[in-house]
Amino acid sequence: MSSDMLAIEIRAPGAPSVLEPCRRPLPQPEAHEVLIEVAAAGVNRPDVLQRMGGYPPPKGASDIPGLEVAGEVVALGSAVTGLALGDRITALVTGGGYAEYTAAPAVQCLPIPEGYSPVEAAALPETYFTVWSNVFDRGALKAGETFLVQGGSSGIGTTAIQMAHAFGARVLATAGSPEKCQACLDLGAARAIDYRKEDFLAVARQETGGKGVNVILDMVGGAYIEREIAALASDGRLVFIAFLGGSKASIDFLPVMLKRLTVTGSTLRARSVDFKAAIADKLREKIWPLLEAGRMRPIIHTTFPLEQAAQSHALMESSSHIGKIVLTL
Repeated sequence: MSSDMLAIEIRAPGAPSVLEPCRRPLPQPEAHEVLIEVAAAGVNRPDVLQRMGGYPPPKGASDIPGLEVAGEVVALGSAVTGLALGDRITALVTGGGYAEYTAAPAVQCLPIPEGYSPVEAAALPETYFTVWSNVFDRGALKAGETFLVQGGSSGIGTTAIQMAHAFGARVLATAGSPEKCQACLDLGAARAIDYRKEDFLAVARQETGGKGVNVILDMVGGAYIEREIAALASDGRLVFIAFLGGSKASIDFLPVMLKRLTVTGSTLRARSVDFKAAIADKLREKIWPLLEAGRMRPIIHTTFPLEQAAQSHALMESSSHIGKIVLTL
């Protein structure tokens, strides 16, 4: 094994063109980590934000972008148990995914589901960890409830639709074109809302007989927030995971009190290894059997060679994709 590797670095904050191939030292796994020879790495909005200078890696994390990978275990830390050399795994990482090799805590690794390619497996961790933590843990979505996901054709959105549908919720999803709306319906949404032509608040009220939805997963924020509060049913939960439309809004909080609403949100990257390990355990128990049974599957829009990371970011920023974008090695 070479002492260095191909990686993608951020030359300086800026446009996609600042992503450049480089040579970096091979990572050395800590006691509780494994070294992964990366076959594929998912591309996510946080990577774009990091490239633009708005989402710096946590202290101690690699400055190389990339939060999810799939590949093969090629080295074990001294305290690792439950994994062996040659295991095919997918992993959530705090950075370093855009590279030939990356180190990951063993407890944040999951086996590549039976019948899955590395490309499909690399599209799982960031979205499935995020959706489970926010929709089912923080949002407490239950069977029989109505769930609204903003941005239903995104990687997070396509995952959230499938997971919520599989667990018995009725799903409403917003998207920005007829093609994207149809993709949401094909994945299990009961109603797709073209936000360029329709008001999600009016549709939410219509679809629930005026009661409102129980849980909203929001990646937009900004002007959406007040309408989302209006769209929630009594005891509803609004969960934020991003603010593509801005993190500030003028809000009348009286409905929050009158309807006993919960407004919450989270980021995943800086959370502890133990926190992420608990999510991995839930995914292994609740989600991996459904993936292997074909009841849900990551939607892959396209792939790019690792060296074309800049092109992958340009595509993501165009928002013309449906599902996930993946880098291959």
